[in-house]
Amino acid sequence: MLSLPLWKRWFILLVCVSFTALALPNIWRSADYPDFLPQKTVNLGLDLRGGSHLLLQIDLKSYLKQHFETLKDDVRIALRKEKIGYRRLIARDDAVGFTIRPETLSEGPNISEIIANIDSDLTVEEISENEFSVSYTPNALIEKRLQLLEQSVEIITRRIDETGTKEPIIQRQGDDRVLVQVPGMENPEQLKAMLGKTAKMTFHLVNESVTPEQLAQGIVPPGTTILNSDNPTNYQKRYPVYSRVALSGELLVGAAVTYSQGQPVVDFTFNTLGARKFGDITENNVDKRFAVVLDGKVITAPVIRSAILGGKGIIEGSFTVESANELAILLRAGALPAPMKIIEERSVGPSLGADSVAAGEKAVLIAVVAIMIFMLLYYGLFGIFSNIALLMNLIIILGTLSLMQATLTLPGIAGIALTMGMAVDANTLIFERMREELATGKSLISSIDLGFKNAFGTIFDSNLTTLLAACLLFYFGSGTVKGFAVTLSIGIISSMFTAILLTRWMVNIWHNRSHSKALPF
Repeated sequence: MLSLPLWKRWFILLVCVSFTALALPNIWRSADYPDFLPQKTVNLGLDLRGGSHLLLQIDLKSYLKQHFETLKDDVRIALRKEKIGYRRLIARDDAVGFTIRPETLSEGPNISEIIANIDSDLTVEEISENEFSVSYTPNALIEKRLQLLEQSVEIITRRIDETGTKEPIIQRQGDDRVLVQVPGMENPEQLKAMLGKTAKMTFHLVNESVTPEQLAQGIVPPGTTILNSDNPTNYQKRYPVYSRVALSGELLVGAAVTYSQGQPVVDFTFNTLGARKFGDITENNVDKRFAVVLDGKVITAPVIRSAILGGKGIIEGSFTVESANELAILLRAGALPAPMKIIEERSVGPSLGADSVAAGEKAVLIAVVAIMIFMLLYYGLFGIFSNIALLMNLIIILGTLSLMQATLTLPGIAGIALTMGMAVDANTLIFERMREELATGKSLISSIDLGFKNAFGTIFDSNLTTLLAACLLFYFGSGTVKGFAVTLSIGIISSMFTAILLTRWMVNIWHNRSHSKALPF
């Protein structure tokens, strides 16, 4: 008598029932679908649903050009502070150049020490006698590019999520590109307009001399600008801030939600240069408001209670955990704005997406039906067992994709079709091994048992190598290649379960009830 341990039978039953429930929302699409059952469905990718595709490239050259313009002012201030005379102070695309008057260089710190106090990532090169060039080290440039890329992804994600678009695909490509795919958005122009802002963040002091009456009338002194609040529930809708930028958001390196006296607050951190500037501002403007401005709107304007000299501070307010987390994301996202160039754009209409869905469904259906007919004709009753395992394999893949909220693309459907063949291949190896064992004179029980045991090694090795290949595709691939790798990986794992455990349980039940002495094929 063939048997499986009780825990294995319960495990098989639990897996089959659970993944059937997870896959059900994709099949049962009527209004009377029960609320207590899982609700998540598989997300269709750009090629199945239609939408817009953009490939963006960070314009690092333009960013550095703007950055070195700002750095030029910092170099001027640092040299004047040390009373070092200079001339021809200019900002180039990749450096800041200046010439030192020899008579002022005899005393005080050397040029390298002065520049290092501005930013430790800067390096000084003496081009000729008393002529210097200030630029970033190669490692610092790589770090800036990666940091800029990560924060650009955050900016884009926030902008697209604000529109309520479901499941956009936003991911890094290489070291200077961002892929953006938005299913359901047909017009790339709409997407480009949405991403047109640079998410520029600045910090400004609030002009406390402006009265509420002047603010209401829009009358403010020269050098002051009225900005609207970003929060519509804020009691103060407009702020009179000084037009001069007190501190640039590009100097911000981190922001996170923390707690102070049991209330959520936002903790932020500046780099070395930002910490020094922030310390000077807070030390000289105690009890004044300091506005955080993103895209021309005031996020918050807290009062400076004391000098903050460590480059770290907190923003307090009537925050919930959600609003504090949102502000932290905004601060991080706006830390390193940079121009982005569109190097590729295309759109997929919903009709083309529908055609792709129909073609994909048809391909999978034909593949499954053809396989099922072959197995039924060749293996008889065991072919039915194999077909049941095949359908269960498809259900597990669908349920897993729904649980993961993965995006299914056309290559992903190809991956599903491929795993169908691999699942049946495992059953074929097992059945043929049974036939070979029976031909050597062994009993049916021994043949069935040895068929599963001896075929396991071959099945495991072949599936493992395919799984490793799928993992490499996922790691090194991008976009739809990853979709193919995901469905292939899920299919490989689920086929091991259905071919080895589920099929064996059905074969055991058949043998124990029929007491047959021969295979039914």
